[in-house]
Amino acid sequence: MLLLLVALADQVSAFNVFRYITFRTGGALITSALIVFIFGPMIIDSLRIRQGRGQPIRADGPQTHFKKAGTPTMGGLMMLTGIIGASLLWANLTSIYVWTVLLVTLGFGAIGFYDDYLKVTKQSHMGFSGKARLAVEFLIAGTAAFVIMNAGEAPFSSSLTFPFVKDFLLNLGWFFVPFAAFVIVGAGNAVNLTDGLDGLAIVPVMVAAGAFGVIAYLSGNAVFAEYLQIHFVVGTGELAVILGAVIGAGLGFLWFNAPPAAIFMGDTGSLALGGLIGTVAVATKHEIVLAIIGGLFVMEALSVIIQVGWFKMTGKRVFLMAPIHHHFEKLGWTESQVVIRFWIIAVILALVGLSSLKLR
Repeated sequence: MLLLLVALADQVSAFNVFRYITFRTGGALITSALIVFIFGPMIIDSLRIRQGRGQPIRADGPQTHFKKAGTPTMGGLMMLTGIIGASLLWANLTSIYVWTVLLVTLGFGAIGFYDDYLKVTKQSHMGFSGKARLAVEFLIAGTAAFVIMNAGEAPFSSSLTFPFVKDFLLNLGWFFVPFAAFVIVGAGNAVNLTDGLDGLAIVPVMVAAGAFGVIAYLSGNAVFAEYLQIHFVVGTGELAVILGAVIGAGLGFLWFNAPPAAIFMGDTGSLALGGLIGTVAVATKHEIVLAIIGGLFVMEALSVIIQVGWFKMTGKRVFLMAPIHHHFEKLGWTESQVVIRFWIIAVILALVGLSSLKLR
């Protein structure tokens, strides 16, 4: 919206700064952080009153978690308010990529909100039906994938690119839509599984957002894309503004979510943020790099898949508890040790993913 001020640049030369994505990304970061800081306490108080006993605590979980009983959930509402508000203010609203990412974020956030609502009202971990939830997620993600594919030029728009390789493309044709939908849904649910300890999910999300903010900016800039020998995707640079808003909202949320958490992110936030990052990865043609940068989320998701699959086949467990962060808690790591060490892993993986931009 503020981009409209560029039209007045002839009268006020200072308005020229709104042309620059880097300036607007910084503005979105600060704006979203301020929104969360200002409205966060109000939202937390409202949710605490409405939810009563708060998010139910798993009976089979680590004993230390029972002291968190009564903590409200749906903290994702705080972040979504900051992200959407800042993006509408600072992003170029004529970009199809901007609207696609925001609509996936809102759609996944709505699914997560309904899931959180059922869990809180029933005081049970059984929320939205798994099959129904996945069906709606794939419907939203598939629509986004279709829009993204048609927004670019064929056959590149339906092709899969590979990190560390400069020229090779794999044209998936119409199969690109289900593949991209799988990436988006997988990202949303992987972040959702990671959200289990105070501050565990939000910092890796901010790290991934920062890494993909760099990727989006460089991929959407013809000069930088040519220099780095990465694929130029027209218009994706604008997604850096949204990712800046994610970092700002994450900083604001972490202020309240730092141990001991005053509020949990809930599915409302984790599904929305994971879907957002997954959609950006698809739009920038860095789907495989997402598996590197978001390797922590992949590890968490795989631990659940392995645990469930192996238990069904053998009746035995591979991990003491899944997702894997609970396994380390059961081994005797304190919550802060698990969280900080997983943050370190997330930073290292993001650096490895970013290195693919130059190592080609």
